[in-house]
Amino acid sequence: MLTALARDERGSAVAEFTLVGVLLTVLALAVVQLALALHVRNTLLDAAAEGARYASLAGSSAGDGVARTQDLISTAISAEYAQDVAAAHSSIGGVPVVAVTVRATLPVIGLLGLERGLEVTGHAAVESLD
Repeated sequence: MLTALARDERGSAVAEFTLVGVLLTVLALAVVQLALALHVRNTLLDAAAEGARYASLAGSSAGDGVARTQDLISTAISAEYAQDVAAAHSSIGGVPVVAVTVRATLPVIGLLGLERGLEVTGHAAVESLD
């Protein structure tokens, strides 16, 4: 009698479906979260590069590039991601450039995550009227 109960597979499909369903759901959510993190990173990088290009124009300042970057980030993602933006003048290979750096939260669960866990920098050659 006990051996017959041990070989009975009634109800095992429900248990298998639950285990596989939970695993697939977690996997799908992980892929979606990775896509969101990459989207945020690419958006911040694009905004930093655009801000650097704007700051490198003749007649523009580093502050103009920071303001442009913050505006783009606030429009695309959230104003919380545009709080730590800095611009600096430097040189790469003897060419003067403007570098705009954005430090923001790395999204781990939704848009919540590690503070200052993501840092991107956009560069642009300084335009001169010589």
